[in-house]
Formats: sequence, structure tokens, C-alpha cells
Amino acid sequence: MSIALLALTAGAFGIGTTEFVIMGLLQQVAADLQVSITAAGLLISAYALGVAVGAPVLTIATRRLPRKTVLLALMVIFTLGNIACALAPNYALLMAARVLTSLAHGTFFGVGAVVATGLVAAERRASAIAIMFTGLTAATVLGVPAGAWLGLHYGWRATFWAVAAVGVVALLVLAIFVPRSQQAEPTVALRDELAVLARPQVWLGLGITVFGFAGVLAVFTYIQPLLTELTGLSAAAVSPVLLVFGGGLAAGNLLGGRLADRALMPALLGSLAALAVVLFAMPLAIYTPVAAVVFMGVLGVVAFATVAPLQMRVLEQASGAGQNLASSLNIAAFNLGNALGAWMGGVVIAQGPGLAALGWVAGLLTLVGLVLTWWSRALERPRSALAGV
Repeated sequence: MSIALLALTAGAFGIGTTEFVIMGLLQQVAADLQVSITAAGLLISAYALGVAVGAPVLTIATRRLPRKTVLLALMVIFTLGNIACALAPNYALLMAARVLTSLAHGTFFGVGAVVATGLVAAERRASAIAIMFTGLTAATVLGVPAGAWLGLHYGWRATFWAVAAVGVVALLVLAIFVPRSQQAEPTVALRDELAVLARPQVWLGLGITVFGFAGVLAVFTYIQPLLTELTGLSAAAVSPVLLVFGGGLAAGNLLGGRLADRALMPALLGSLAALAVVLFAMPLAIYTPVAAVVFMGVLGVVAFATVAPLQMRVLEQASGAGQNLASSLNIAAFNLGNALGAWMGGVVIAQGPGLAALGWVAGLLTLVGLVLTWWSRALERPRSALAGV
């Protein structure tokens, strides 16, 4: 069980690295391809939208294949996409390569989350998801700072070559350690899987994910200009700060999994409330180097404390034949939130009050997710009361 979960974590590390590494390279990419910072930020939004489209489509298309086969095929797409990014001669082709790479993302995490929950006892399912998502936090702790360092010293293309090499390693680890017993459910009819889309609580869960997580990317997408232009740090200091943020992500991810195993809805409400408070506090911390570093660490903790509860909430509401689809849709929802946050941040920078206001916009987005969570909980109360009569 442990080895299989670690194999899934390795795959998550590779995919997470390619999603977030561009954030430490925005200025280099913008300068090399002669586009604005806002245009470079759209490389993140386009990736996220590709995930949102690819997740449900590929999940349905591959639903009768063994899950291990699906995971391996997705890692091949991931690796080829990063090679295409490294070779892209202009902005348009880099955008296309990013979208190609993104197609693997949602289905990998969606199918991988279902595989992870099937490897452990029922009371440890959220923790199993958190362990797999540790690969995503490790990508931020190690992959993103390393990618930023490579981009600073050897050019941004070197970073994508390195990420492609990570994809090859992840492919081998998955091939060796994920058990062949992780099969699809060939007896489930398509209409039974799609029936999950008729459940209002599933849609509410997806909405909570979109808005609850959007605030994180509204800030994190523009972390490089935030730290250099507002905090006054050098470009070389960005990588160490990203390490602090990544350490917070790792701690928050495991904390969120444990809290969700104990009491799912309180964990979800508490983590989203904490995230909103921290985002609203950003304008108070970002102008002082020490305060900014502390802020980034705390933001990492509260940001990823939401991940396991958000994923587990949708899986809980989609119990039955539609879990694969619902799980992938929730990964799509995370990335719609990423796209929304990156886009909103770009609008604030280009047409609004600028970088300093990102925390307020980010906090409002997460606050919407918190309101949806209260609504979802309120809808369950009448049913719970009837069950007790």
C-alpha cells in the first residue's frame, strides 16, 4: 500500500511541477518571447482551462481501461508536452504545448485519487488523498524553486527539459509499483456514471472548489513580481521564498487530510475561513521582507489544508458508479479556480489598482467558496433531522 501510494505521489510531483513552475519564470518568458507579464500569466490560465476540459473528456474516454494503463498513458502525454514546451519557438506554440500538457493533469489526479482511496481503510481515505497530493506540495517545495533557479541561470527552456526528465522517472516508478489490480469498472454503464451529475451536492462541491481555491492562484500566479516589486527582494531571493511556501503546503496538506478524516465539514469550513483571513491580510505583510516570508509560509499551510477536504467532499457526495468522473471533475474545478484566480489577478494588475490589491480580490474569491460551503451544509440539515425522527 505504502509503495503504491508513493508511486502515485511521484506522478503527482511531476504533473504538479509543470503546472506551477511557470510562475517562477514569468518575467523570463515574457522578456524572451516579447510579451507582457499579464500575457505570460495567461499561460497558467490556459493550462488550467485545458485541465478543466481534458479531465471529464479523458475520464469518460478511458473509463473501461485498467486504471494503471490510464495513469501510464497520461504520463506519456505529460512528458511529450513538456518537451514541446522546451522547443516552442514563440508564444503561440508555447501556449499550445502548455494546453497539450494540461490534458493529462485532471484525469491523472482524478483517477489517482480513486486508486489512493482504494488502497486504505475507509477511515483513512482523506489521508490517502493527502499523501498522493504530497507530490503536488513537493513539486512546490522542490520543483518550482529548482525550476526558477534553472530558469534564472540557464534559461526557462532548461526548466522544461528538466520537467520532461521528471516525467520519464515518474513513468518508470508508476509502471513498477502501481498494482495491476487497479482496474476500471467495465460493468458500469455510461448513464450510471453520468447520473452523478444530477446530484446538487456534487455541483455545490465543485463550486466550493472553484471559488475556494481561486484566491490562492490570484496571489501565487504573480508571486515573482509581488516579491520583487512590492517586497523589494532580488530575483535570486524568489526561489528561497518559494521553498518556504512549499514547506507550508506540505504541512497544510497533511493537516487537512487528518482533519478531514476526523470531521469533514468542520475541516472544510475551518480551512476555507482561515484561507480567506490570510489572503485579506496580505497587504499588511507584503511590504516587509520578514513579514512577507512569514506570510508565504502561512499561506502555504492554509492553502493546502483545503485540498483533501475539498476532494473528499465531492467523492463523498458521488459515492457509487460516478466516483471516477466526479473526482476528475473536481480536479477540473481546482483548475477552473486556478484559471479564474490567475485571470482576476491579471485584470487587477493591468486595469485595476495593481499588485497591492491582489490580496483583497483573492480573499473575496475564497469567501464565495466559504458561503457555498455553508449553503451545502444547510441543505443537508433537513435530511439529517428527518433521519433522526
